[in-house]
Amino acid sequence: MEMRFGDAVTFDAVDVLRECKWPLNKQPELYPRVVNTSKLLWALMYHSFDGKHRTRLARHLIYLNNRRNLRRIVAEHPADVVVCTHSVIANPTFRAFLTLAERPPFLTVVTDLVTTPSFWYDPRVDHCFVPTETAYRRGLRLGMSPSQMQITGLPVNPHFINSMTSKQKARAELSFDPELPAVLIVAGSEGMGTIFELVKGLDAQPLDAQLVVVCGRNAALKEKLHNRIWNNIHHIYGYVTNYHEMPRIMAASDIIITKAGPSTISEAAIAGLPMIISDRIPGQETGNVRLVIENDAGVYLPKPDRVADLVVEWLQEGPERLQQRADNAKRIARPDAVWEIADAVWDWANRPKFLRQNTN
Repeated sequence: MEMRFGDAVTFDAVDVLRECKWPLNKQPELYPRVVNTSKLLWALMYHSFDGKHRTRLARHLIYLNNRRNLRRIVAEHPADVVVCTHSVIANPTFRAFLTLAERPPFLTVVTDLVTTPSFWYDPRVDHCFVPTETAYRRGLRLGMSPSQMQITGLPVNPHFINSMTSKQKARAELSFDPELPAVLIVAGSEGMGTIFELVKGLDAQPLDAQLVVVCGRNAALKEKLHNRIWNNIHHIYGYVTNYHEMPRIMAASDIIITKAGPSTISEAAIAGLPMIISDRIPGQETGNVRLVIENDAGVYLPKPDRVADLVVEWLQEGPERLQQRADNAKRIARPDAVWEIADAVWDWANRPKFLRQNTN
């Protein structure tokens, strides 16, 4: 929105979870720990709260336990429009806005890609941006109206999109071998998953390729990879903070091995990278795998010892089949999503505020 409207917009970012009582205020630390150590526990938690009536009860309890803090947040942060990007706190925060004499429009941006938790959908919000047709249909089943939702795709940072470049140029800038295919292994921002096992399996093969590993915030993983003895050409990165570096790394690559995170899948699609999904979080990432497979943009292979064989197979199929998969990946890309959402938010910000109704 700053790129679109410049000084006409100002922002106030609020981490609502941190302002809530336990256990919500610990969710940023607990979530990666749970999904990385016990997917069964996470699946149990996810399905226990997913569903129209269970979600309604959970929302009500969250609001009752945190209403004083939520109302304080709302009072301290006046706005012309509110954009919520977290499913769990969307409804409780919206309920706090309903206590005002007049409130700004309240919008939600669904940041899960296909299998969207029911927490995202509140029929009383003013507008909801959803990334896929499947997410839209789920909203209808949970009481949202067709006019209330807008299918946009998942917003990807415009710096990522603008920094995409040719494979040749990207490899030159990153000092990659210009001729060897590049296999990119991404651990996500938290460095989760069985990345070391994947790398070991790949590097055990006499690959006619170079390996690129992005370790995220997992410093121990990065150090472990630096200290091992390698058989193939390799490039190791930690947490990539530069907006321009990750798109260059993707542009320089030919295959990506990653967990089924929505942001990475969306970025890989924009980069035209065939995907090997090596891991997924039960629940909200299940549909992401289906999206990739159904569009022949990649495969789901959660067994590290078999990933190396598949990479060899893909490389041996030749550049034409690899390019076909790359083209399929590009077909599920929505690079304009971020602009579509920004324009719509601007429109809502310029509308009149809503007067308080008699019911909450």
